[in-house]
Amino acid sequence: MPKLLGARVPENTEEERKIRKLAGSRHAPGDWIFRARIISLSWRGLRTAKIAEELGCHPKTVRKRLHRFNAEGIDGLGDRPGAGRKPRITEDERSRIIALVSKDAPGKLLTAPWGGLCAEYETKAASWKPRPDDPRP
Repeated sequence: MPKLLGARVPENTEEERKIRKLAGSRHAPGDWIFRARIISLSWRGLRTAKIAEELGCHPKTVRKRLHRFNAEGIDGLGDRPGAGRKPRITEDERSRIIALVSKDAPGKLLTAPWGGLCAEYETKAASWKPRPDDPRP
């Protein structure tokens, strides 16, 4: 017969209070609230299938979260480091791109005080630089 899985007994009243407060929270991160509800429902004596049905998830998710809580405690409610896609650009490159986008493009027409349009540097010759991958001569 399979062993019944449930959340371990809280180590102290502080841990129990934090889990129950998190389970009833409306402003904490959603994944933490969801995982705390799994633990809280398990403490009420519900089985994994019933918890999954009540929370609208798969029973395997409930079992996985219960195992992790039993092993790591309240720290097991969070995501492990390295989860998610790795950034494609560094934070420095991202800052430079944002700074470039916020500037006006060279040659952009500006509205003059009298209401007409004029270029910022009207005396300079217009220039065009071909892209390196441009097939035209």
